[in-house]
Amino acid sequence: MCPHQPTCPPAAAPDREAARTLSAHPEQGWSLLCNGVVLFEDTGEILPDGAVIAPHRPLPLVGAV
Repeated sequence: MCPHQPTCPPAAAPDREAARTLSAHPEQGWSLLCNGVVLFEDTGEILPDGAVIAPHRPLPLVGAV
């Protein structure tokens, strides 16, 4: 259980990346969030149940200046 107030979103929530960082390893490209999610710098994720979320970077706007 998350000890923070307000509590962090659970790993199954769409906003799971908003959870607080428990352990950051920028030299290795990953962080462990309070909800058990391992978040990678390429925006990929590993959920606590072992499920993998592919990187999901925003696409550039076509014709952006």
